[in-house]
Amino acid sequence: MPIINYYLCANNRLSAPGCQQKEMGMQTKIENPKSSTDFDALLRRKAQSINYILERILASQQIDGELKDALKYSIGTPGKRIRSLLVLWCCELVAGRVNHDAELAAAAIEMVHTYSLIHDDLPAMDNDDVRRGVPTCHKAFDEATAILTGDALLTLAFEILAKGIEEPATALRLIGQLAHDAGPAGMIGGQMADLKAEKSEGTKELLEYIHVNKTAKMFRCAAAMGAICGGAAKKPFDRLCEYGLKIGLGFQITDDILDVSASSEQLGKTAGKDVRAAKCTYPAVVGMDKAMKLQMKLTDEAITLLKPFGKKADTLRQLAMALLQRTK
Repeated sequence: MPIINYYLCANNRLSAPGCQQKEMGMQTKIENPKSSTDFDALLRRKAQSINYILERILASQQIDGELKDALKYSIGTPGKRIRSLLVLWCCELVAGRVNHDAELAAAAIEMVHTYSLIHDDLPAMDNDDVRRGVPTCHKAFDEATAILTGDALLTLAFEILAKGIEEPATALRLIGQLAHDAGPAGMIGGQMADLKAEKSEGTKELLEYIHVNKTAKMFRCAAAMGAICGGAAKKPFDRLCEYGLKIGLGFQITDDILDVSASSEQLGKTAGKDVRAAKCTYPAVVGMDKAMKLQMKLTDEAITLLKPFGKKADTLRQLAMALLQRTK
C-alpha cells in the first residue's frame, strides 16, 4: 500500500476499503521514513531554534513599554513555525547548510505570519478570543495595541531583511518575494475574498482562489525564500515553490477539516467558527470525503516534486506527511 494511504488507514482518516488508494492513484513512497514521534521531536527542536532567533532580534530593537510587551507576547506564543522551518530546510537542501540569510528570512516570514494572525483575530475580522491556546493579542492587551503590534511586526520583517542581508541582490529578491506573497496579490487578497465570501454560496473556483492566496502563497513564499538564500538555480527554485504551494493548500484544507472535527482544546483556538460564520471551506463546498481525498492528492504531488533532489529531500517529504496527519 502506498505510504500516504498506509498512514491514513492506520489513523482511520478514511473509512472506505483500502482508503480508496486505487481511485486516488497514490504512488509516492518515502524511503526510510523517520517515525512520526522522531519527526515531531525534530519539529519541536527546530521551532525552538526559530524562537531563539526571534527573541534575539526583538531584544536588539529599541522598543519600549507596552508595545514591546505585546510584541514579545505575540511572537512568543507556542506556534508550529512551519513557514520558518520551510525556509531553513529549503536553504539546507539547496546549499547543504542553513546560513545567516536563511535565519533572517525565517524570522521575517514568522513576523509577517504572526502579524496576520493578530489582525485576523480582531473583532472587525474573525473576532477570536483564543489563539495558540492563549488569549489573542487584543484580549491580552487591547484592540489598538493589537493593531499596532501587527503593524510593527510587518514593518520590522522588512527592516531586518533590508539591513541584515549582506548581498543587496539577495535582499531585494527576498523583500520582493515576501511583499508579493503577503500583499494584495497574495495573503491579503485571499483574506479579503474570504471575508466577502461569508454567508454566500461558495464555488470550487472561489474556494481555491481564497485558499491559494490566503494560505498557500505564504508557504510558497517560505520555500522560495529558503531557495533564494541557498542560491538555487531556476529549476530547483521552481520545484520548491510548487512544493510549497501544494503543501500550503493542503495545510489549509486540513484546517478546514479540523475546524469541523476537532475540539477547541485540541486546536488551541475556537473550533467550529467556520461553520457558524458560514465560511467558504472545502468541507462546506465539496464535502468532507472529497476534501480528504484532495489533501492526500496534494501531498502526493508535493512529494513527487522532490524526486530530483533524492534522499537530501527526505526532511521535506516527512514534513509533507506530518502536515497531512496533523490533529491541531
